[in-house]
Amino acid sequence: MTNFVLTVTCKSTRGIVAALSGFLAEKGCNIVDSSQFDDLGTGRFFIRVGFISEEGETRDALMDGLAPISEKFGMEVALHDQAERMKVLLMVSRFGHCLNDLLYRWRIGALPIDIVGVVSNHFDYQKVVVNHDIPFHHIPVTKQNKPQAEARIMEIVESSGTELIVLARYMQVLSDRMCEAMSGRIINIHHSFLPSFKGANPYKQAYQRGVKLIGATAHYVTADLDEGPIIEQDIVRITHAQSAEDYVSLGRDVEAQVLARAIHAHIHRRLFLNGSRTVVFPPGPGSYASERMG
Repeated sequence: MTNFVLTVTCKSTRGIVAALSGFLAEKGCNIVDSSQFDDLGTGRFFIRVGFISEEGETRDALMDGLAPISEKFGMEVALHDQAERMKVLLMVSRFGHCLNDLLYRWRIGALPIDIVGVVSNHFDYQKVVVNHDIPFHHIPVTKQNKPQAEARIMEIVESSGTELIVLARYMQVLSDRMCEAMSGRIINIHHSFLPSFKGANPYKQAYQRGVKLIGATAHYVTADLDEGPIIEQDIVRITHAQSAEDYVSLGRDVEAQVLARAIHAHIHRRLFLNGSRTVVFPPGPGSYASERMG
């Protein structure tokens, strides 16, 4: 038996759920979890269905069978074998808290992905990455070589079969061209002070202003810097008794947690782009329990 996840986006109309569930029943498939959302504002419909093919139907056979339904409703359909891990490329600069957190979750099985490599514009985390038997790619970036550097990154993406890029505090701005080429396939994390506290030390600025909430935001990367569709957010409360160093420590912790949850949502196909927003379905019974961690 194979566990599949079916995702569908289309114009909202009657009969979609009945058509899909009826088809799966006819093919000997058992639905184990289902989430749907009808956006009344945009008229778009989103559904994610986890099911088991109890009679051995292959992905190709199921997709062929879905074709008439897809055509009838104008659907964008994707079908994935849940046993196949997504290929992920991590990118980092000199702040390693998110990278180390992701490597740990991956190593203990709490983040079911295939890390195909780590790209960095510095050597700070080369030893850490290599010790995990993961390819490390040092690609320095300057104003003069940025097009060549991004071309090299895209070569790695193509050769490794990368399906998702994660900017684990990668501090270089990606070009419009790369953002468009990887649209909906690059996730970034940043503190939620933007744009209030810009510059190299936002946590110190937050401390000096007496900020009471520290947050983090994970979002898809677009050509508009730090303004892509938001995937996940969280906050931690600060008191007057905490130091600037506490701000940094708490901020890094919440960044790591938010980024991990955003990646989980993406790799489990719970994320749908909805214009400049996202639809994010909650973890179902088929998702790893660590999606609720943090």
